[in-house]
Amino acid sequence: MKPNKLLILAVLCCSLAGVRAQHYTISGNKRFLLREGKPFFWLGDTAWELFHRLDRSDADYYLQKRAEQGFTVIQAVALAEFDGLGEPNPYGEKPLVNNDPTQPNENYFKHVDYIIDKAASYGLTIAFLPTWGDKVFKNTWGKGPEIFNENNAKTYGKWLGNRYKAKPNVIWVLGGDRQPRKDSRDVEIWRAMAAGIAEGVGGHDKALMTYHPQPNKEGSSEWFHDDEWFDFNMFQTGHCRDSPVYDNIQRSYNRTVVKPVIDAEPIYEDHPVCFNARENGTSSAYDVRKSAYLDLFAGAFGHTYGCHDIWQMYSPNREAVNGPHIFWQQALDLPGALEMKYVRRLMESRPITDRVPDQSIVIENALPAPERVQATRGKDYLFVYTASGKPFSVNPGKISGTNLEAFWYDPRNGKVRDAGKFDNKTVNKFIPPTSGYGHDWVLVIDDAAQGYKKP
Repeated sequence: MKPNKLLILAVLCCSLAGVRAQHYTISGNKRFLLREGKPFFWLGDTAWELFHRLDRSDADYYLQKRAEQGFTVIQAVALAEFDGLGEPNPYGEKPLVNNDPTQPNENYFKHVDYIIDKAASYGLTIAFLPTWGDKVFKNTWGKGPEIFNENNAKTYGKWLGNRYKAKPNVIWVLGGDRQPRKDSRDVEIWRAMAAGIAEGVGGHDKALMTYHPQPNKEGSSEWFHDDEWFDFNMFQTGHCRDSPVYDNIQRSYNRTVVKPVIDAEPIYEDHPVCFNARENGTSSAYDVRKSAYLDLFAGAFGHTYGCHDIWQMYSPNREAVNGPHIFWQQALDLPGALEMKYVRRLMESRPITDRVPDQSIVIENALPAPERVQATRGKDYLFVYTASGKPFSVNPGKISGTNLEAFWYDPRNGKVRDAGKFDNKTVNKFIPPTSGYGHDWVLVIDDAAQGYKKP
């Protein structure tokens, strides 16, 4: 009897789907993300309104552009913030029938499917938020309405999990800019949604999940750190300049139940600083660049860039949120966005999963954010970021090697300058090429015997 080719093909496809669903895992040391078993650097963009406001042509343009610029993760929301239940997508489709989470609109989610698949074709991961938080808890802002309870949250999560279980490029993010309220069922609603997703994909081990909070000192770990479904901790910085988020990152890093940590919404580029442009101006490339290096060197496994014009997909005939803006297509080429590829290039130039935060590397290790000196290292290399070009001294013996070589990495353009060779026995002082506001630098020191290439 000849084997049934269609049956064999069906079994093979199911097997491959199971493998693809486990595309992302946590590293053995519980500090980093892996994709297909290899270190994965999360360089994200907050495109919250991507599914809701862009048609397929615009979504394709956005995704291709971000992929070309070196981004690896796009953060987007199914039930979006800006009247995501009442305002249809560009094709006239709303996400739910009668605002009922147990009745998703197939035509709306076909558009979501298209964008997720298009992102995969460009090598991009979608950090997928099932809903913005105002659909659970409206608070003093947000359109809402509040539509979720524990039962329908689980049903909706299961439906999504089943729909996207075979997608190779989805990481799940619950929450959406909300803190669960005390003495409420908010936490249980999110747990129910997570349970539904896990059931839909076929188990907790087949879905990487986290939670996106508002700014706080503990991140999403405040509520979920010990939950089985909760794979890594996520922070939101807020939009004030020089917030010492590195302290929060370090606190999370040092928890006894070890889980990876990331700042997934730092200060946005072109955003009114502390929501007050008149007194504080708008944030710059330097602001967003500084957040990236300080967070990463404090122990984050990756980093998310954000832009005030892009998260809301600001365009003609659309009301701008929090002041005038440029259109999202123009904002794609803002300098801070273009400089993010140099962050990724540096971090991927040395063994990723060896890296640990280590402020004992530098003597000047407790400076405030505007002139912060932050250090991290692997076994045979180290990086030191100086936020304003302030000189600093490096202690010996922090990495392997008798002979060390150093160079300066310019975070504005990725160019490299030699910083000398020396032994690993004495304290060495380093003076950056320039200093002052906006003159940040990264010192790279390698064990010369390893023969690392310059980034």
